[in-house]
Amino acid sequence: MNAPMLKVERLNAYYGRAHILFDVSLEVGRGEVVALMGRNGAGKSTTMKSIMGLLPRREGTVHFNSADISALPPHRIARMGLGYVPENRRVFAGLTVMENLDTGRQPSRAGAPSWTPEKLFKLFPNLGEMPKRRGDQMSGGEQQMLTVSRTLMGNPYLVLLDEPSEGVAPVVVEQMANMILELKREGLSILLSEQNVHFAELVSDRAYVLEKGQIRFSGTMRELAQDDVVRRAHLGV
Repeated sequence: MNAPMLKVERLNAYYGRAHILFDVSLEVGRGEVVALMGRNGAGKSTTMKSIMGLLPRREGTVHFNSADISALPPHRIARMGLGYVPENRRVFAGLTVMENLDTGRQPSRAGAPSWTPEKLFKLFPNLGEMPKRRGDQMSGGEQQMLTVSRTLMGNPYLVLLDEPSEGVAPVVVEQMANMILELKREGLSILLSEQNVHFAELVSDRAYVLEKGQIRFSGTMRELAQDDVVRRAHLGV
């Protein structure tokens, strides 16, 4: 079997003295969409920040594309082809759509989907209609599309996608689901942080469920859909 695109083993993370993640282990295969699920405060975003090297205090090992990135700074991890779309979007408010996209541009990578603004505008037609619009003149949903597109301009092998359906209109949620399915068809690997069970079921192959910084479930989306005990206990559904 091929090595997984992302392999996290016994990941622990801290905010100051507060211990947030406890021996979190997970894998994402090549071309696979994996949902990291849990309630608010379960540790989903902390897991993604830890993988990306954004937390100063963390323990455990992270292998990406067979390379150990556990001790690397975020900019070196990004240059290796690991993309990150944060929950709070963080578009450059004073830059246009095209200028935002240019900030994420990296060279093409062998074995990874290659992205251009023209290709992204087919994926997100709304952005194609406003290439000169500034980030602070866009809706929340449009900003979400722009943040994803900016990350894809780095031609990543895998994307950490944090809560893409949070706080956007239902029509945008549908567009995000279609976008993830298209990225999967392109061969991109995705680790998706998500609370919306229905959204995760539409796009994901497998799921991990976090509760208080610990993995409480690991299995296929079908297994999670059929496990009422786990859903009620850790997802509130």
